[in-house]
Amino acid sequence: MNTGQNYDFSGKTVFITGGGSGIGRATTLEFAKAGGKIAVVDINEDAAKETVKMVKDAGGEAIAIKCNVTDSADVKAAIDATVAAFGSLDCAFNNAGIEQPVQPLTDVAEDLFDRLFDINVKGVYLCMKHQIPVMEKQGGGVIVNTSSTAGVLSIRNQGSYCASKYAVVALSKSTALEVIENNVRINALCPGVTDTPMIERVSGGTAEGTARLVAQEPVGRYARPEEMARACMWLCSDDSAFVVGAAINFDGGQSAGIG
Repeated sequence: MNTGQNYDFSGKTVFITGGGSGIGRATTLEFAKAGGKIAVVDINEDAAKETVKMVKDAGGEAIAIKCNVTDSADVKAAIDATVAAFGSLDCAFNNAGIEQPVQPLTDVAEDLFDRLFDINVKGVYLCMKHQIPVMEKQGGGVIVNTSSTAGVLSIRNQGSYCASKYAVVALSKSTALEVIENNVRINALCPGVTDTPMIERVSGGTAEGTARLVAQEPVGRYARPEEMARACMWLCSDDSAFVVGAAINFDGGQSAGIG
């Protein structure tokens, strides 16, 4: 699968949660083009299988794994299945997450608040908890956790979501300091507004909603999922070998300030 790109992940195993759609699917396809062997992990098994079909139709190698990232046994089983299938765990993209409606904190239901933290934060914690021992045992690896520009700045009527994404940044930074001596590198990827099914839901699928979100981006457009995929690949590559415990914004200028 030679794409003429400068990344080569031949022989590398990549574990991607939320791989059934959006940034996760785009990242799966890009890693596969670069020769990676991909575990496509998603709670929606049909979506994961569809991503795998796309990889295989293009000549790549991937497996689909159904997994609830809020369940420790499920996460461990998914990682074990990945190692059993491909022999290693070289890169992990802990990307599964959910959004909240645009609403003030006082209107956010308690069960939604709990769910945001279960998936967005506990899911990342559990993935790292089970990925790190495998990577340390094999001599190293790279972990990228999906935060958001909502994890480095405040967004009106998105307080619960922002809190969960700030927590991902904190988990990534702190844990990075714990494991770098064992050659495990951890960073957080902070996407701006990206053209995914999640953003379609946030916008309400309306022209007005889309315009409101695009207005947040100084570049005047949504990011493409493939741009976030390439950012993840860079963080997993040797080109970023000196990047440790960082939360890097790929956001079209959104976090730079008010223009």
